[in-house]
Formats: sequence, structure tokens, C-alpha cells
Amino acid sequence: MAMESASSRRHRAEEERDTELVTASQRLLAKSKPPSGVIRFKTFFLNTILDVMLSRGWKQITEDSGWDMYWCDVGWIRESFDSTYFPENARVCHFRNHYELTRKDMVAKNLKRFRKELERQAIPPSAPPGKRTASLPPPPPAQPNAIKLKVDFLPTTFKLPSEYRMFVEEFKKQPSSAWIMKPVGSSQGKGIFLVTKLSQLAEWRADTRFTGEELDEEDKPAEYIVQKYVENPYLVGGRKFDLRIYCLVTSFQPLRAWLYREAFARFTFVRYSMDDLSNTVAHLTNVAIQKKSTEYDKSKGCKWMFCELKRHLITCHGRQAVQEMLRNIDNIILTSLHSVQKMMINDRHCFELYGFDVLLDGNLKPWLMEINASPSLTADTHSDYALKFRMLNDMFNVVDLERRRQGNETRVGGFDLIWDDKQVFVPSPIEGLPPVPNSWLGSYHEDRDEQLDKVFTEAAERRARAGMPPAGPAAAAMPGPAGSSSLGRAAAAAAAAPASGLGRAPVGASSTGRAVAASSRAAQASAAPG
Repeated sequence: MAMESASSRRHRAEEERDTELVTASQRLLAKSKPPSGVIRFKTFFLNTILDVMLSRGWKQITEDSGWDMYWCDVGWIRESFDSTYFPENARVCHFRNHYELTRKDMVAKNLKRFRKELERQAIPPSAPPGKRTASLPPPPPAQPNAIKLKVDFLPTTFKLPSEYRMFVEEFKKQPSSAWIMKPVGSSQGKGIFLVTKLSQLAEWRADTRFTGEELDEEDKPAEYIVQKYVENPYLVGGRKFDLRIYCLVTSFQPLRAWLYREAFARFTFVRYSMDDLSNTVAHLTNVAIQKKSTEYDKSKGCKWMFCELKRHLITCHGRQAVQEMLRNIDNIILTSLHSVQKMMINDRHCFELYGFDVLLDGNLKPWLMEINASPSLTADTHSDYALKFRMLNDMFNVVDLERRRQGNETRVGGFDLIWDDKQVFVPSPIEGLPPVPNSWLGSYHEDRDEQLDKVFTEAAERRARAGMPPAGPAAAAMPGPAGSSSLGRAAAAAAAAPASGLGRAPVGASSTGRAVAASSRAAQASAAPG
């Protein structure tokens, strides 16, 4: 039998570690479930989110009412949110006007407006009244390490066709530059292409706002944004990458935002070159695009955990440079959220998990590429599944439908509270230094399970001392049948099965979930006494 290569051994060890992390999370869940009542959920997604909700012992239903948690798409929010009655305990996974932050043209518009507000705020009080604005309150006295919001991370952006003339003026200033065209409402890299000549944009010249001419709907060009292309991306092994970072917002009034410690880098499978701008596999990091590459390896995927990338960057550039990069990423997230805070329709029934896509240039400066309202929760590999499984579990621990938390925590599993009506600070890990921002992106957190156990135990003890009943969902007694689909019934039955050995494996509605579940069962079998 051929000897196993070092890379194969490393890959197998990573899979075993990720399987154990998932099963450890489930052991903790089994320990901390509320003593009575069942959370009822509804979703039509068959990926990691379904596995997570079932693994928590929640019950899937298909009815239009009677649910405590609806993991819906943005289409339902647009069509049904306003006409739906929400019980006190019910939650949905989007805010009503989420598009203010996640539609490509809207985020550019809102960041440009917010930039002007910040510039006016910086004008001294002695300036003429016309130069000042009262739209932003004066900043409070800041901590030594407090972040200063600034919009310096958005590449020059125009909306086409409405801003075509403005784009032409900017293009002529740097005629040799490359620009990237993105449809305002698409995802997964669909419809994106690069241009270096105005002749390539003939379709978007037809801005008829000032001519009085009306075009038929089918003759109107699709709405795009055109953005200055970052031509000097940071490369690892000659390949381009971007970062997918998760931020959970549970309220906009007041703003309450949590940053997940784990993230990942999405790499291209083709070496980066500006010689061929039509080769999307070399320029776009979207997984859907990379899967088209002949070099794509399904078993390994195209993602690298951010903690490993961070360690690589520290080795190459030093800790101080990387720390500055991380603070700039914090600025991207917080400034983006503040730019829409006043216009977001806040609702206590809503929360949102945002996927921030950030690109590093050759100087380690982060640039915002886009913000996703529905970041992909479909896993490509074992490690990808394990990360998303942990992240979604911790997201629900923060949202806390089971009401197991006290509510004053600054950390819940892998999520750290970075803003709670003001920036959140915690004591520095180094004695004698001032408090530091509660942001730990890319940090290892092997104590995750212990930390969650402590959170739930302290909350339970506090309730007991106060003579309060044990935590549990308020709507536990609401009637409603189990999921009517065969998948729903089978998954619900599997979720209700008692845990044993290493803990119940993921139900595995997704293909990667089934693979991890099989690995977990194999591990249990090998650990059983002979």
C-alpha cells in the first residue's frame, strides 16, 4: 500500500479536528437546552442552517404561523413582512430595509453621504453656519484606543447609467486604469466583468433623464455600479483572495453589533495577472466562479481560515502592521453600520447576519467589496462546515430564543460585542495598558465551549437566586404539527433522538453535514469498548 503523503495526513487530521469541534458543540447544546418547551422554526434552506436548528432540538414546521424562528429569504421580507403578525417571541433573520446596506448601489450611496456628514462634523465650530451640520452629535471623550469613523475604504464608485457622465469625467483623469462592472442586485460573481475602455460601456450611455426620451422597459440597460479596480491586491503564492467576515446586528436603535472571531479567505485557483482581464477565475474570488476552474480541487476547496492567514501576515509584516489592518477592518464594519443606522427600520423581531467581503491591497489596506444580507451557508469542505456550524450556533446563542443568557455579556462563544450604543472596551490582556476594543477577529478561541458553559450556568444560577422559573421559550405551548415534508419529519425525529457517546452528530440535511455526521459516527464506533 502506498505511503500516505504529508498533505493527506494533514488534511485528514483537520477533518478529524473539525468533526470533534462540531460534536463538542452539540454536547454543550444538549447540556444547556431549556428544561421544557421546544422552539418551532420554519425554513426552506437545506444547508448548514437547517442542520444547526435541528441539532438544537428545535422543531421544524411548514405552516405560515406558529413559528418562533423563520429563517427566510429577502423576498419574503419584501412581500410578506408588513402583513405578518409577530408574537412577542418571534424572530426573523432580516431587517425590513436590509437593502440599504447590502444592495451594491445603496451601500455606495449611503457611504458617500455619510462621508460628507463626517467631513462637516470635522469643521471647527468657528466656521460659518452654512458649513456646519447638526446631523451628527459631537463625539464623546474617547478611549485612547477608540476608533475614529472614516470612509476611506470604498473604491471610487458610480451607478450606471444614471451617473455615466460623472464616471466619464473620472475615467478621463486616469485613462489607463481598470474598472470593474457589477450588477447591483446579483451575487456569486454573476454578471461581473472588467473594462479599460469607454467603448466597452456603450450600452450604459443611454442616460435619458435630461433628454425627455423614454425607453421601453426591455430596452433599458441593467443597473450596474462601476468601481475603480484594485489593481495591486495582496497575493499569497501569486494568488488573489478576499476575506469573508461575519457581523451580527441585533438592533439598530440602539446599534448593537457582534463580530465573529472566525473568518476565512477565499482564494483564486489561477495566479493573478492584469494581462487577461477577461479571465474571471483569476480576478474574482467567488466560490461559484472558482468551481469553473479546471484546477479546482473539490476535496480541498479554495478557502483558508483567517487565523492561519493572520499568522502568515504577522510573520511577513510584523504584529503592529497586522494590528493596524485589523483596526481598519473594524472601521469598515462600524462605519458601514453607522452610515445606515438612522434610516434602518428597527424592529425587535429582526436581526441580521451580514457577510462583509473585504479585499487587502499590497499595503495591507482593506477595501470594502460588498456586504451580503444572505451570506452563503452552504459548506464546501469539512472545515468550512465546522466553521459555519459553530458560527450559526453562536449566532442563535446571541439571539437567545431559549432565554438562557443574562443579557449583559460582551462575549458569547465566538461572537464579541463590538458596539453597544458606543464602542465596547475590555481590559487589556497585558497588565498596565489601557482598555482595548472588544474585537478579536482572527484570534484562536479554544475556550469557546467553556465560555458558553459559563454564560449559561451563571444565567441559570442568577434566575434560581431570584426565584425565577427556568429559562424556556415563551411560546413553547403553542400548538403546531411537525414538518410536513419527509425531510422535515426525518430531521425532526433525528434531532429528538437522545445523544450518546461523543454527542449527537449533525442531522446532515446538507451533503457536507451528512459527511461530518458519518465521520462522527465512525469516531463513536472506534471509541466504543470492544
